[in-house]
Amino acid sequence: MSADGIIRGPYAEIARWLAAIPREALQRRSREAELLFKRIGITFAVYGEGGDPERLIPFDIIPRILARAEWEALSRGLVQRVRALNLFLLDVYGAQEILRAGRIPAALVRDNEAFRPEMKGFVPPGGVYTHIAGIDVVRTGANDFWVLEDNCRTPSGVSYMLEGREAMLRLFPELCGAHRILPVGHYPEELLETLKSVAPPNCRGVPRVVILTPGSYNSAYYEHCFLADEMGVEVVEGPDLFVEEDVVFMRTTTGPRRVDVIYRRIDDDYLDPRVFRPESVLGVPGLMAAYKAGNVALANAPGAGIADDKAVYPYVPEMIRFYLGEEPLLQNVPTYLCERDEDRAYVLAHLDKLVVKLTKGSGGYGMLVGPHSTAGERAEFAARIKAKPADYIAQPTLALSTVPTLTETGIAPRHVDLRPFVLCGKEVRIVPGGLTRVALREGSLVVNSSQGGGTKDTWVLEDDPADIPAPQAVQGQAQC
Repeated sequence: MSADGIIRGPYAEIARWLAAIPREALQRRSREAELLFKRIGITFAVYGEGGDPERLIPFDIIPRILARAEWEALSRGLVQRVRALNLFLLDVYGAQEILRAGRIPAALVRDNEAFRPEMKGFVPPGGVYTHIAGIDVVRTGANDFWVLEDNCRTPSGVSYMLEGREAMLRLFPELCGAHRILPVGHYPEELLETLKSVAPPNCRGVPRVVILTPGSYNSAYYEHCFLADEMGVEVVEGPDLFVEEDVVFMRTTTGPRRVDVIYRRIDDDYLDPRVFRPESVLGVPGLMAAYKAGNVALANAPGAGIADDKAVYPYVPEMIRFYLGEEPLLQNVPTYLCERDEDRAYVLAHLDKLVVKLTKGSGGYGMLVGPHSTAGERAEFAARIKAKPADYIAQPTLALSTVPTLTETGIAPRHVDLRPFVLCGKEVRIVPGGLTRVALREGSLVVNSSQGGGTKDTWVLEDDPADIPAPQAVQGQAQC
C-alpha cells in the first residue's frame, strides 16, 4: 500500500478512509461481514479433523486493489499461459511433438499418474481441455508478478470472489462508490457462455448444461450450488444421470432430458466406473463412451491434470516458446525437481531456506516452509525426499507482497496471493480480479483456507490513480 512515505495511487482513497475511521468501527463492520456470510451459508469443509468439518472462510474487509494498467499487464500474461497449457494438452494426447522435440522429458509426462492414456488420440469439442483455469499468482515488487502454480482440473474459489464483492457493496457502499471498480458479477454469465460454446458436435439446439458434483460432503459443495443457481442450470450427482445409446440424460420429474455439457467438479478417477475406478458411485457409467461419441462435452476434460502437475510446472515457459513462439509474460518461480540428483542435493543442503511441496499436493498440505520450520521437521522432510524424490519439488521463499489487513490488534501487513479465473471456449475470457487469499497469521506465507488463511475482495480500478503522500497514521503499516 505504501513505500517511502508515498501511498500507491490505487490505495489513495483507502488510506484516507483508514486514517479517518475508528478501529472500533472497523471491528464492528468485520463482525457484520461474518454474520452476513453465516446467513448466506458460505462454508468450506476441512477433512480429517473430526466433528463438524464445516467452517466459515474468514473474510477481511480491507480490499486488495490493482490499477487498470497493472491488471492489463497481468491478464495478458494469464491469457498467454492458459493458451499454451491448452495447446500442450492437445499435443501430449495427440502427436506429442514437444516430447519428440526433447523440450520436456517424455517420461515426466507418459509415466505421470495425472496422464490419462484413455484420452490419447481424442480431441475434445473445440480442442479445449482446460475450460476453467485458476492461476495462482504472487507479487514480489511493484511490477513483478510470478506464477506460483496452475490449476487446470477443478479450480475452486470463484464463489468467494463473487460473494466477497457483494459483501463489500452491502457493507461499504460509500467506499465502493468512491472508486471506479471494474465488475466481476458477470462471471457466471461468462462461464455459461464458455460452456455452451464447447457443446459437442452432435448437440441439438441450445446446449443443456449441468454441474456434476460429488455431493454435499465435498469441500466446495456450496460453490457448486451457487454457480448452478447463478447460471440457471441444474446441479446433479452421478445417480441423477444415465447413459443410453451413448447419449447422456438427466432424470427429472417430467422424464429424461438430454444433457450436452457437463461442468464436472469431481476428479477423473470417479467420472466413469467403466473406465476409471470401478468402485466409484460418484460418476456415470458409460459417460466416457458418450464423450468420445461426440454426444457430450466435459469441462474440464479428463486428463487436464497433467498440465498442472507441479513437476511439469517448471516447463510451462518452454511450452509458451514452443507453441506460441513468444517469450513468457509472467515468470515461473525457480523450481528444483528432487528426482534430479543435482537438484535433490541442493534441496537437502538448503531445507532451511526453501519451500518444499508434494508434486501431487494441494491445499497447503504436505508442505515444508523452511525458514519457519524446526530441525525435527526438516529432518522428517529430508527422509521423505530421500525415500521418494519424485514426489517433491522445492522453491525459494519469495518476499511475497503484503496488503493492509484488519487484525485483532489493528491494521497490519499480511501476505497475499491472487487466483484469477481464466475461461477458455471459442474465445478466452477473464473477469477483472480474482480471489485474493490472505495469510492471517503474522509472518505466515501459507494462504490456503485449510491452513488458516482468509479472503479479500479484489478491486481492479478503471483508471490509474496518481501516488500521494502517506498520511502519518498509515506510514510504514504496509508495503507494496
